[in-house]
Amino acid sequence: MRYLDTYKKLNLKDDKKEVFDYLIDTLKDSIFTWDYFVDFDKVRQNMVEVEKELNLLNVLIGKQDLEKEFISLVKEYPQVRKVLPILLALRNNKIKDIKIVDDFEELNFESKKSLFDPTVGLNPELKEDLLNFFKESGLKNIFEDKDIKNCVDYCFGVEVGMDTNARKNRTGQSMEKIVEGMIKKFTEENNLEYIPQATQTKIKEKWDFEITLDKTNRIFDFAIFNKSKKKIYVVETNYYSGGGSKLKSTAGEYQYLADFLSKQGIDLIWITDGVGWITTKKSLFETFSKNKYLFNIELIKQGILKDIVV
Repeated sequence: MRYLDTYKKLNLKDDKKEVFDYLIDTLKDSIFTWDYFVDFDKVRQNMVEVEKELNLLNVLIGKQDLEKEFISLVKEYPQVRKVLPILLALRNNKIKDIKIVDDFEELNFESKKSLFDPTVGLNPELKEDLLNFFKESGLKNIFEDKDIKNCVDYCFGVEVGMDTNARKNRTGQSMEKIVEGMIKKFTEENNLEYIPQATQTKIKEKWDFEITLDKTNRIFDFAIFNKSKKKIYVVETNYYSGGGSKLKSTAGEYQYLADFLSKQGIDLIWITDGVGWITTKKSLFETFSKNKYLFNIELIKQGILKDIVV
């Protein structure tokens, strides 16, 4: 541990336990901005891809002989079949993995992906299966009772709901955005260079530095290069708002990565945050005790990178 300037500024001793307590005490409750909750650009793009077919489905709303009208529509416009899953908040690429039970006595189940494939001919068996889907899913009643006023508007809401599943990815993106702002300013002020989403190829092309990876698809969140020292530092970031058993293994994985890189003369800087770590302090402290470059956002804000890299 050699971050005496930063420690002095924070009135901390050069003591692992005291610094770790500071790290835990300054974990961020949140890094979320309003654009974290829904990616409306993505929602709009998804809607553009299915808007025509959804508008065709609008003709079914309130029809009397709905089953006949439904089969007539999918027969005349086969492409309508591909958008039917979204009415149930299902992605087409997930349909192939879903097996539907259509015989409760024998509990027989099978894939129904052909129902939503416009290239598959509409034979009598498929018509019967489509009608069964339409009725058993509840969609027939929804159209019959006019619970849906407009399929495009309805599916816009469905897309918003499904987009919440991507929040986990956006958490990582938010953390990377915060850290990149700090790294960009830091490297500019100290005549250093950095690469976001640093791959083995990018590092070789920019700095002519060979790096061996533990995984062929490994992408580091950032890589920083000190030209005067001819030394590379790779940076990994993450944020955990909630605890869980995964965090214990996460701490171990980053310790392994730090050891793997150190054999190549490369230092790993792991910047992690979030109150989720409070429930897994013991595992994090074990890694902190071995990994000299484990920090949270607050320690980076206080300038600890300068003590390491410059």
